[in-house]
Amino acid sequence: MSPMTDARSIAHAIVAAHGLRFGAITASTVGATNFSSDEAVYRGAKQACTALGFIEIDAECLALAWHAQTERIGHFDADRWPDAPADFGMRSFPPASRDDAFLPCPERLGLYAVLPDAAWVGRMARAGVPTVQLRFKSDDAATVEREVQAAVEAVQGTGALLFVNDHWQVAIAAGAYGIHLGQEDLDALSPHELQQLRASGVRLGVSTHGYAEMVRADAVSPSYIAMGAVYPTTLKRMATAPQGVARLAAYARLLRGYPQVGIGGIDAVRLPEVLATGVGSVAVVRALVTATDPEATAAQWMAAMSAATAANGMTGN
Repeated sequence: MSPMTDARSIAHAIVAAHGLRFGAITASTVGATNFSSDEAVYRGAKQACTALGFIEIDAECLALAWHAQTERIGHFDADRWPDAPADFGMRSFPPASRDDAFLPCPERLGLYAVLPDAAWVGRMARAGVPTVQLRFKSDDAATVEREVQAAVEAVQGTGALLFVNDHWQVAIAAGAYGIHLGQEDLDALSPHELQQLRASGVRLGVSTHGYAEMVRADAVSPSYIAMGAVYPTTLKRMATAPQGVARLAAYARLLRGYPQVGIGGIDAVRLPEVLATGVGSVAVVRALVTATDPEATAAQWMAAMSAATAANGMTGN
């Protein structure tokens, strides 16, 4: 066979093995247009991953990993979806053992409430929600500082872990437990700022939306990694399509050395299938703040998560 024909057969084999799981609507492959190598497994895998709906940067990431896996095990195996960190160019696992790792947080962060202001942070912390995030939007520095300080004070004595979205310098000064950053915010940090963040002793969570972003997040050894959007969400415009639970499960296997948070469009009905992927936390944005009785709703979610965790044979941290 010519290299191209061999790559084509490899692509068909991968799609045949994984098309149903990842929701491909056809067994025919889509030809990727950009290749960084002529190696057959790489080219075939990239064509297949494109056919399976992965965006360009993720298809490239997966194709390189598939080639690395093939080299490592000595043969191509269409059934063996890549999930070894080394095949993706990641450093040693578990990440917490690395010299540059951010401080660890609980492996299972449980119900993770993303909240609009300090009042909501305090309310959900007092309701027993184990992990809360202040996602406060304002261009006024003094207002942000007051809100972050109020959120830090609001969780005192509750046992809730508070992460602050974006406002990392203010959060460090206020004594917050952790910071949460999106990919663009992470990329905007200078090496000095990243070292300042790490040296502060604050925990760091990072949002990801696919393989390439997970590899990028892993490079800084954060405390946890969030993965989404799992389902369609109207909260903000997403650059990537909803990931779905099949991809979430694959991500969870790759990142099994990290505490993991699933986020995006998750409701009570979808909760069991999300937790069955192995993620130890589910983030909710609207489910609590729009509820008629937020405290009762939080209690129901936490009970459902405990039941699902027990059913999946997992234990809390």
